[in-house]
Amino acid sequence: MDLERIRGIAERVAVSEGLELVAVEWAGSPAQGILRIILDRPEGAISHRDCGVVSEQVGAILDVEDLIPGRYVLEVASPGLDRKLYRPADYERFRGRRVKVRLKHRRPELPGRRFQAELAGLAEGVVSFVVDGQTVRIPYDDIAAVNLVIEF
Repeated sequence: MDLERIRGIAERVAVSEGLELVAVEWAGSPAQGILRIILDRPEGAISHRDCGVVSEQVGAILDVEDLIPGRYVLEVASPGLDRKLYRPADYERFRGRRVKVRLKHRRPELPGRRFQAELAGLAEGVVSFVVDGQTVRIPYDDIAAVNLVIEF
């Protein structure tokens, strides 16, 4: 399966609908799995209708071009309130927000691989967080995941 080609198709469809492609993910085995397409709207919220339109268009193209061998489920969704940060632009967009961080490896200056912090930014491949009033800099490649914390 050519995930980059699928990403290109999803990107074209999203842009044609005034949406932004955030991520394309495959979960499962090559013979059966879930193709997840995450969309956002640059200005405003994404709707169920937006997801439905993109799902129909991308699904039709994938079926015609037979890009995924075997069975799969196509999921098209918004990033959600506790969205994962996928791209460098996300780190700028959500600067100052509270985030949950999961590291690939434990670091001596932190209590564990998982922690919450304020996102301070991303520059030259290093992500800065404020943890208990202290700025901590972590190489982007050492981070497994960063998600927004839902604040009420």
